[in-house]
Formats: sequence, C-alpha cells, structure tokens
Amino acid sequence: MIATRSRSYNYQSTLEASIRINWHVKDIIGGNSVLDFTKPFLAEALAGVSSIQCLSDREKLLLNQIRGNSYLNLFGLVEEFIVPLVVEHVQQIGYEDIHATQAFLHFAEEESKHIDLFRRFAEAFEQGFGTSCGCIGPSKAIGDAVLAHHPLGVALLVLHIEWMTQRHYLDSVQNNAAEDLDPQFCSLLKHHWLEESQHAKLDTLMVEYMAKHLTEQGIQAGIDAYFKIVDFLNGGLNMQTQLDIDSLSRASDRVFTGAEAQEIQLAQEASYRWVFLGSGMTHPNFLQTMGELSQAGLARAVQTARDFS
Repeated sequence: MIATRSRSYNYQSTLEASIRINWHVKDIIGGNSVLDFTKPFLAEALAGVSSIQCLSDREKLLLNQIRGNSYLNLFGLVEEFIVPLVVEHVQQIGYEDIHATQAFLHFAEEESKHIDLFRRFAEAFEQGFGTSCGCIGPSKAIGDAVLAHHPLGVALLVLHIEWMTQRHYLDSVQNNAAEDLDPQFCSLLKHHWLEESQHAKLDTLMVEYMAKHLTEQGIQAGIDAYFKIVDFLNGGLNMQTQLDIDSLSRASDRVFTGAEAQEIQLAQEASYRWVFLGSGMTHPNFLQTMGELSQAGLARAVQTARDFS
C-alpha cells in the first residue's frame, strides 16, 4: 500500500480551479493571433540550438521554429493517449466519489481541447513556415503502444509529463525577458500550462488511487512499465531528431555534410532527452510520488535521469 502525504487540494477544489481558468481555442489561435516567423518560438533551454557551430543564425532560427512545431506535435500525440487513460479511470471509479468523476471528465475534456489547439497550430505553422516538417507518428499507433502497458506505468508517465510541462513554462517561458520569443507562441504555452497545472494534481491523485488498489508486485509492475515506456519514447525522440534535421535541410536549402549532420544530431538528441525525459523525471513532485510508491523506483528514476542530463 502506498503511504501518501496530506495535500492542500482535492478533487472538488481542483475542478473549481480548472473551471475558473478555462479558456477557448478560438481565443488563443486564429484570426489576429498569428505566429511571428521572425522570432524564435522556444526558449533556448528547450530548443538547444545555440551551441551548434555549423549553423548560421538564420539556420538556428529555423531549427528553433522546427523544434517549436515538433514540441507541440509531441504534446498533442501524448494527449491522444491521455484521454483514453482518463476515461478508463473514470469508468473504474464510477460514482464512488462524484467530485472525482466530475474532475476527471473535465480533465479529459480539456485534454481534447489541447489536441484541437495543437492541430490548429500545426495548420498555422505549415502555412507560415513555407516548407513541410516531418513529425513522428501515426499518433494512434504510438498511443496504442503506450496504452498496452500496465495502467500505473502509463499514469506515471502522464504525471511525469504534467510536471515536465510545469517546469518548462515556469523555468523557461514565464518572465523570460532575456529572449525575444514570439508572443503568440508564448501565449499558447501559457494557456496550456494553466490547465496542465491542475491536471498534475489530478494525475497525482490518480496514481495514488491506482496504487492503493494494487499489491506490492502490482506496483512494481507499474514502475517497470513506466521505464519501458520511457525507453520507447526515447527511441521516438531520436527519430524526431532525424526528421527535424531533414526539415532544416529543406527549409535552409542546404545539404549537410556527415560531420555537420552528426553535430546537429548529437546536440538535438541530448536536448530532446533532457526536455521530454530528464526534466520530468527529476521534477521534485514526480520524485516524491515515485518515492511514496517505491524507494527502489525512486533510486532508479534518479539514476536514469542522470543518463538524460
């Protein structure tokens, strides 16, 4: 049985907070809300392009924007398997706690809204960037592969992603006066973060609920599944890196030498590993939940995260 700490939030308070900060996709993108392709989209801490010596300033800007497109595509892909996980969880808890049911249904609705937001961004990006940019997929196949694992493992991955989202926005976007980022892209990240800040709480409660209904062996199976999914996603991120390099080659009309392509690949693979794997796995709140599940799982997360730093 998991030993949990007392919390300052519950299902009802989290639902109420989500309703207060609710927004509509039409107010975030489209109409006069357009992307500025003269500016970078992602903070350097999330794009990791400045150290690539073989690229010109223009090419670094292009790669930054390509990474912005890939960043949101990966979030959209993830949210496509979050929705069925949450819906299945609602079916399991039923009306045992009506506030929990309402909160998780609202959670699923917001994640569906985020998918719509990111698809609209992809359309706007394709129209404004000028060349096609490849992204891993199809999303359903990736989602099915993730959902085939133990539900606790999937829930841990979702918790990892939610805390990762918090870290990305708070550390690299909010109050970032040092970088002249596209305001429209920053607005999109802000509104995504606002709702995900509530989802992180619900994910924590979901993991706790699942663990309370599992044996120690079941919890260990879930933790093992989490690390298997992380390995699976790491392979996908490496594939995305290569697609980004191909997209940059088309956008810059430049054929990279073997050494140049290797420099870009090494820098970007390291960036992707930290941004999508290490930054979530080392978030203090994620580590605290993992430690409540298993001290061995906590030690494994700390060691694995070192490999992604």
